[in-house]
Amino acid sequence: MNSNKKYFVSIAGNIGSGKSTLTKLIAEKFLWTPYYESVADNPYLEDFYIDMKRWSFNLQIYFLSHRFRVHKEITEIQNSVIQDRSIYEDVEIFAKNLFELKRMDFRDYENYKSLFREMTAYLTPPDLLIYLKADVTTLVKQIKLRGRDFEKNIEISYLDKLNNTYDEWMQNYKYGNSMIIETDELDFVQSDKDFKYITDLIEKELN
Repeated sequence: MNSNKKYFVSIAGNIGSGKSTLTKLIAEKFLWTPYYESVADNPYLEDFYIDMKRWSFNLQIYFLSHRFRVHKEITEIQNSVIQDRSIYEDVEIFAKNLFELKRMDFRDYENYKSLFREMTAYLTPPDLLIYLKADVTTLVKQIKLRGRDFEKNIEISYLDKLNNTYDEWMQNYKYGNSMIIETDELDFVQSDKDFKYITDLIEKELN
């Protein structure tokens, strides 16, 4: 890759798909600046998993604000960046699912989409979006391995619906270049070969 060029790559994927881990590994490999999803310091996430309908709008607004701020910062800095989850997934995947599952009402959903459109009109999309595609069995296994208490009661049907929405979204992704990486048979943490397979794909796409 061109060391004099700035790259902006975003990793998309369902809960438990390995986005944060891959973000860290790629940042170390290419000496890029990593940006992570707000989890540990998120004031709504635990409440959301207890009562999705009550806290869905609050959570989505928090994520939108956080990711908008991060996205702006990414476009302003000089060095290349790898980002854990894009701002576009908030409205296209998570808010959409919460509305369809009747865990966000119509008024809040429309208000959220309107705000999202106004904010993202000012943003430059990533040079490349990478979707880590994994089946629900893989997601559940990885969610259990990381052991976050607030995630232990995530419904399998919710993960499955998110997966279906991701598949639909990626077929119609309109913000720039994208790629799908099937991860069920990959172990990019323990296998240098698997990690190299992913980084080779990224280098090829960016070149």
